[in-house]
Amino acid sequence: MHHQLSSGDVIADRRADYARMLEEGGEPDAAAELMEQALELVPAWAAGWYRLATYLEKAGRADAAIEAYRRTLAFDPDDIFGATLKLAILGDVATPDRPPSRYVERLFDDYADRFESALVEKLDYSVPQKLAALIASTGRRYERAVDLGCGTGLLGPEIRGRVDRLEGFDLSQNMLVKAAEKQVYDSLAQADLSLAPDLSGLFADAARHRADLVTAADVLMYLGNLESVFAIIGELAASGADIAFSVEDAGDGEGFHLAPSLRYAHSESYVRALLARHGLQILATVKSVIRKDGGKPVSGILFLTRKPA
Repeated sequence: MHHQLSSGDVIADRRADYARMLEEGGEPDAAAELMEQALELVPAWAAGWYRLATYLEKAGRADAAIEAYRRTLAFDPDDIFGATLKLAILGDVATPDRPPSRYVERLFDDYADRFESALVEKLDYSVPQKLAALIASTGRRYERAVDLGCGTGLLGPEIRGRVDRLEGFDLSQNMLVKAAEKQVYDSLAQADLSLAPDLSGLFADAARHRADLVTAADVLMYLGNLESVFAIIGELAASGADIAFSVEDAGDGEGFHLAPSLRYAHSESYVRALLARHGLQILATVKSVIRKDGGKPVSGILFLTRKPA
């Protein structure tokens, strides 16, 4: 299976490079035609089918794009390119409860080096500061905090001053390497938040000790159905623990939806029902612009909740 971005064929790669140049120059139809020629040489190249699908989509040829995304999946069953999400956006399949784990892992492994500059400098990302302010409003000092989906560790420095021990978990090893460089986390480990908690696994040590603060800053938008992550939080949080997290705001409605950004947005009513089911009390909510996407503001909701003592 050709997962790699290179096809392994020099001529096909050259055609794919030209296709990218054409697409970047505003000619997606011509790019798609050249990409089709490349794929005639290497028909099992998953990354090539994915590229073709994106060019077709930009050219407004949705049916052809759907077929190319299907081909991507056929040659890449792990779906590291997120073709299933694209098919859902195009209405070909139902919205999945969560993205493929391999897709999220690859996305952030590839993004790690430029993640902070892109988010903070270009997208006006402000969740860590806003979430830290919510946490500070409790006036509490915490013995053990667990930062779920810690990424490169943007939240860590914001809350370190009120935490005795800070642990971070993320799906991407490359993001964890960046978080370690900040030297604010006492421990860092890889973990998949989309899976139900396995206390014999990666969360075992953290769960055994029980955290009195659990955070999830800008991570739940990479999950649709949030049952699994709140099951994990239930295992991590001690009685009386505070849980602070953010979601992208889906506006009116009952559930969650997949946005064109391939991130999930959750309605306030969905999150409130979930918190009630898991026995968590809402202390505060803040609606705020949390980032930009394509130059447009993205609305979010920050929650501060507590597990009853």
